[in-house]
Amino acid sequence: MAKRFVLALDQGTTSSRSILFDYEGNVVAVEQQEFKQYYPRPGWVEHDPYEIWNTQLSTARAVLKKGGVSADEIAGIGITNQRETTVIWDKKTGSPVYPAIVWQCRRTASICEQLKAEGTESEIRKRTGLVIDAYFSGTKIRWILDNVSGVRNRAEKGEIAFGTIDSWLLYQLTGEHATDYSNASRTLIFNIHTLDWDDIILQLLKIPRAILPQVYPSSHIYGVTEILGKPIPVSALIGDQQSALFGQTAYNTGECKNTYGTGCFLLMNTGESAPTSEHGLLTTIGWGISNKITYALEGSVFVGGAVVQWLRDELKIINSASETEEIANSVPDTGGVYLVPAFVGLGAPFWDMHARGIICGITRGTSKAHIVRAALESISFQSADVVFTMEQDSKISISQLRVDGGAAGNNFLLQHQANILGKPVIRGHTLETTALGCAYLAGLATGFWKSQDELKAKWKVSKIFEPKWSEDQRLSALEGWHKAVAKALTK
Repeated sequence: MAKRFVLALDQGTTSSRSILFDYEGNVVAVEQQEFKQYYPRPGWVEHDPYEIWNTQLSTARAVLKKGGVSADEIAGIGITNQRETTVIWDKKTGSPVYPAIVWQCRRTASICEQLKAEGTESEIRKRTGLVIDAYFSGTKIRWILDNVSGVRNRAEKGEIAFGTIDSWLLYQLTGEHATDYSNASRTLIFNIHTLDWDDIILQLLKIPRAILPQVYPSSHIYGVTEILGKPIPVSALIGDQQSALFGQTAYNTGECKNTYGTGCFLLMNTGESAPTSEHGLLTTIGWGISNKITYALEGSVFVGGAVVQWLRDELKIINSASETEEIANSVPDTGGVYLVPAFVGLGAPFWDMHARGIICGITRGTSKAHIVRAALESISFQSADVVFTMEQDSKISISQLRVDGGAAGNNFLLQHQANILGKPVIRGHTLETTALGCAYLAGLATGFWKSQDELKAKWKVSKIFEPKWSEDQRLSALEGWHKAVAKALTK
């Protein structure tokens, strides 16, 4: 039977999704299942690895049924995943030795502080492209080895396996223990220049090399699974944000994407060079194809769409996110109001963990609409700050910003983003860009698609938002924003 589809397994922080794509890159069917979040102590976040696997398998079976597609029509399976979340399992039985420690979990903050106190930060940053933070997998591995009885001893004997979620799913599907360059680059123990696990950092964190997966290109035949009824190659693994960059077909140096979710993730393709950021951005591996590595700069906005959830759930001045566009357009501007949503501090380029949110410029005439508009504008102002920082660090000027994620459906937000950047903002035809990226990589590995040029030709624009402001308007708005940010900063 002809191979007509690629299956993307999109394993996220709160749900597992399976999406079928056809040869044109169109979504044929989607299935999604949420799973439980565990908070055993304040600041701790865990998942049940079996629950992740069972929901992912269940949605994969369901999406084939929904799409009326048989397993022998699938050219390949791509996996994209929540990054940094850490699973350690027994190589013989396949049983996890402890729940998955989620990327959001802060339990290893003290290990990070100790590493910084030992003066290792600049060396680790040089080797990995990352800052020392509890976010990444390395200190989570160390915590499990130190705190779960008998695990360190078994690790040293080579009896257990570590993996991020892509590795865990791959193991369940094929029995193989592997990961790709993009996920490896998020562990804090992988040298992004030598493309190997870094022995010096492994020694610092007391992690035995024997537990680590083999690392391969993102587009690669990792193994074959028969779990859906017929043999299908698992032919791509890639972290979710890198996958979105690939799904946006941002294959040229300087191309950039922003995913507007609860927070915002901006990634810029920096080609074959791995620039070190002077402003706290992360240098990461975008993807590997054959023997070529593409690097990226990454910056995060901590509170993006979450500011809209706050307006809805805490202030109760809106009923749903969808009405914010109409409310924002009901006033010509914010009336001088700026909202800085530093609810959990501010990230790049300010890096002030103790900053707190403020609304300033309020007068007697300030209305609900002004505050809603200022909230939406805060998302694009923060994103613009990260873009400008990326341009500074990479010495590359971006010509446009490609966008995806839930809030990318908001036309007001995207027009303001174009105005404040002074560059076009482009929304693609498929907002399922994260899943599309791993589908593309899986299809390339199996020959379903022939080249990245072919994929670029398939990528369709839904809408282009051209900047409408003069340079004076743009600079004046940015100046007002930065004055508001200065009031929120503590340092």
